[in-house]
Amino acid sequence: MKAIGIQYNDNNDNGEILDLKVSVVRDASGQIASGLVIGNTLEQNKASILIAHQGEFKFNPDLGVGLGDIALSSDYLEYRHKIREHFAKDGLVVETLDLFENKPLKIVANYE
Repeated sequence: MKAIGIQYNDNNDNGEILDLKVSVVRDASGQIASGLVIGNTLEQNKASILIAHQGEFKFNPDLGVGLGDIALSSDYLEYRHKIREHFAKDGLVVETLDLFENKPLKIVANYE
């Protein structure tokens, strides 16, 4: 399932945002038994697709919206289409997409 995987740090964690989330667990002898945090990755996957530009995902080079570039554009319709297209490439079905000037971005999407 694509919505389960290695977690990134977010606003609630210590460390750099988008670094891998690490929580070291040691066994009785002091050896590291585990460290990477596994959990629901749906929201971070959506954020990664929105932030990335095409070519930044090594194994899927045509994936990435590059939403930061919207500051240089006023074509919100183009970005709404681009978001739907690139989410679909990753298997995400967009239920709600609100992207309009001077309004907060709202995306409701889930894996098929």
